[in-house]
Amino acid sequence: FPSGSSGEERQAAKFRFLALMAPHLKALAAERELILVGDINIAHKEIDLKNWRGNRKNSGFLPEERAWMTHLLDQIGLVDVFRTLNPHPEQYTWWSNRGQAWAKNVGWRLDYHLATPGIARHARAEHIYLEARFSDHAPLVIDYDFNL
Repeated sequence: FPSGSSGEERQAAKFRFLALMAPHLKALAAERELILVGDINIAHKEIDLKNWRGNRKNSGFLPEERAWMTHLLDQIGLVDVFRTLNPHPEQYTWWSNRGQAWAKNVGWRLDYHLATPGIARHARAEHIYLEARFSDHAPLVIDYDFNL
């Protein structure tokens, strides 16, 4: 998903992308089970980032972006699989490369497994892989109990 953090033009592109993606996901979910896995570039709730008060006007935590996520979950019916398994704070998948954010765990949860309810109910365990650092994101792993 696009990031809007580099300026107004990129934020506008992100909003255009989100406007197209929601109906696409709705149509897909109506015809099949699915899991959308990746960097959505939105921290949905206050629990999903360390300094939420100071980031209310920043891309990734804008009210419009958060409302888009709420629409996916409440209206389209996708499930934030990680949050169904782990309701705890300070569970982040992205850290800025500035200010020792990684060392201090000042992060954001921007990475998701969004699934239709039929698949989400098979989720058994979650894990944010922190043993090695590959980039500014950490892999979000969900174990599902089903065969493909």
